[in-house]
Amino acid sequence: MPELVFFSGTMDCGKSTLALQIEHNRSARGLAGMIFTRDDRAGEGKLSSRLGLVTDAVEVEDGQDVYAFLVDHLSRGGRADYVIADEAQFLAPEQIDQLARIVDDLGLDVFAFGITTDFRSKLFPGSQRLVELADRIEVLQVEALCWCGARATHNARTIDGEMVVEGAQVVVGDVNQSAGQVGYEVLCRRHHRRRMTAATARAAALSPDVLPVPTSGTP
Repeated sequence: MPELVFFSGTMDCGKSTLALQIEHNRSARGLAGMIFTRDDRAGEGKLSSRLGLVTDAVEVEDGQDVYAFLVDHLSRGGRADYVIADEAQFLAPEQIDQLARIVDDLGLDVFAFGITTDFRSKLFPGSQRLVELADRIEVLQVEALCWCGARATHNARTIDGEMVVEGAQVVVGDVNQSAGQVGYEVLCRRHHRRRMTAATARAAALSPDVLPVPTSGTP
């Protein structure tokens, strides 16, 4: 039976790499896929991995009906045996409904990839709808690690290494950004709660301990 499968995980855990692997495996068996993406780090209309792999994709626009787009593609003689939707957290809830309709009405597997929560630990609307509708949810087993070595479970937005907790929900960036740019870092829950990134932890470690100095006349 065709399924809507949601592959979730933090940034830097290999979601896009897995999406490209699924595309490779199925295309090697003579199948043709329709790939959707939104706001990929490599630019418009691209599905890319941090390992350097990249392929062309359909950039989903605001208000676009992805079900109607696929039906139009098929009606023009195009082929699609399955669908991949990367960066699915950036899709609107109604577009997630359209992915589910592709499964139910067209009988195609849909593989959606995305992070679940934003830099404030709040659900992305698209991810929330996927949790509500998916036939199956797979948490990726390639675990990203916090700077402390614990399993990273939260995405932090940073500027100059400092964690920020205000701003628009969607700001495109990546890990290891240069100074002054919006970047992201994966943290364990404890250090996300404490807003302690690798940079701030390093700065704290380099700061000399301040010992109490007795005031005059104090033994």
